[in-house]
Amino acid sequence: MAEETRNTLRYRVLRYTPNLIRDEWVNIGVLLEETVPAAPRRAIRLIEEDTEIKRVARLHPDADESLLRALAADFDARLREPEASAYLEKLDQTLSNVLQFSPPKALLAEDFDAELDRLFRDHVARPPVRRGGIVESAREWIRGRMHDVFYRHRILAKMQKGVRVEEFTQPGDPMRIDYSYRYNGTRGYLHPVALGRDPSQAKVLAYTAEQIRRHVARTEFTAITEVEPVPENRRHQFIARLLQAQDISIVPLNRLEKFAEELRSRLQ
Repeated sequence: MAEETRNTLRYRVLRYTPNLIRDEWVNIGVLLEETVPAAPRRAIRLIEEDTEIKRVARLHPDADESLLRALAADFDARLREPEASAYLEKLDQTLSNVLQFSPPKALLAEDFDAELDRLFRDHVARPPVRRGGIVESAREWIRGRMHDVFYRHRILAKMQKGVRVEEFTQPGDPMRIDYSYRYNGTRGYLHPVALGRDPSQAKVLAYTAEQIRRHVARTEFTAITEVEPVPENRRHQFIARLLQAQDISIVPLNRLEKFAEELRSRLQ
């Protein structure tokens, strides 16, 4: 990749220290910013899923789970305000003792969203646990494959990433749908769902689709799964029926290339 095609970015890791006496912290988020002086892009990715919150609670029994669940929505709202730059300048002074940013570090990257995902994986997300050679973090693996395929089929820039759904559900809902797109008056949503893991994410997606359709006339939803639903697998079939009831299509990774190419023709 040619260096001149890259942008200079700056990132900081958000640390949570529930026990100040022990001076032990856990990384819970990453803030990424462009360094251009005029209207720089900035975004933060924080732990939001229940498994991520519970992992912090296991490491630190004194962790304030309600605080951790509220952080993503609060930071997202702050960063969208016109005074976001001034807010960030005062951030170190306004953060509580249990929340602190690491010193900023610069880097070069071509894709802002991909770099934010990489930084989150490297600094915050739990390292993948291998059991019998299988990576346990299936949703992160699917999400990474989605990014690679969409990038190669030149549709990544035509989609919105990390779409908040609280305007359709309830204020403070931390759910984000991974990708969204528009064509001919239709709004499309794409989200990874691991058939072999906890079906709660499929339940959340089904509920979210139902709520969005109450506000948006023309929509289509697609769940990207690691495999085709196996007829003999009761969990697979439960999730498949759950998604089908909300008219959510299932596209396994072995059909993602074809799906991306067909989507590209619609987004032209």
